Amino acid sequence: MIKLKCIAVDDEPHALALLKAYCARIPALDLVSTFEDALEAKTFMEKRSFDLLLADINMPDINGIDLVRYLTPGPMVIFTTAYRKFAYEGFQLEAIDYLLKPVPFDKFEQSIQKALAYHRFRTQQKPEAAPFIFVRSEYKMVRIALDDILYIESLEDYIKIHLENSRPILTLLTLKAMLDLVPKASFIRIHRSYIVPLAKIQTLHHKKVKIGTEQLPVGESYLPELKAALAL
Repeated sequence: MIKLKCIAVDDEPHALALLKAYCARIPALDLVSTFEDALEAKTFMEKRSFDLLLADINMPDINGIDLVRYLTPGPMVIFTTAYRKFAYEGFQLEAIDYLLKPVPFDKFEQSIQKALAYHRFRTQQKPEAAPFIFVRSEYKMVRIALDDILYIESLEDYIKIHLENSRPILTLLTLKAMLDLVPKASFIRIHRSYIVPLAKIQTLHHKKVKIGTEQLPVGESYLPELKAALAL
């Protein structure tokens, strides 16, 4: 059985005790440690590997949003808070879920099931072995067939995944994070704003690749690697 190593952070002792009790009721969770002090939690988490962070948002010193931003690479996150106004920022960080206090156990359990499902996608179904990936878009996990991807475009905080015969998918990821999801043998970065599947490149001419009806620029620093991948 999959077990998620998790850490809970909340400056309210009774809320932290409730999370601890909830975790004890779910065999798939291994609660590694709990913290009332966010700064202490930050120091601990920088030195330890874990899968899931249960974090309050409105805390002194460091709020939960900033705490997650400090962690690189970031773990899966479930935010718990009494304030609905933080929901947008929580989802911008691709949180698995956002729970309003007081958190009922059934809602907590549903969030853990989401985290378990996402963990399976990340660990058991490797992109190199699977013909698809999952990304979070519009508050849900969306399955994308690798063969359907035309190219991937960076739009500041978001990326747009352009697909054949379907509307593009927007997701809150960086191109670097996207490169970790797709098979490295099949996809290549050609520009600071573009990743393309090698199999979809029709031509390379004057530092531009043609994919379908699009002409995409190739950055000077990316050109040698692209030529090598195309055996040019």
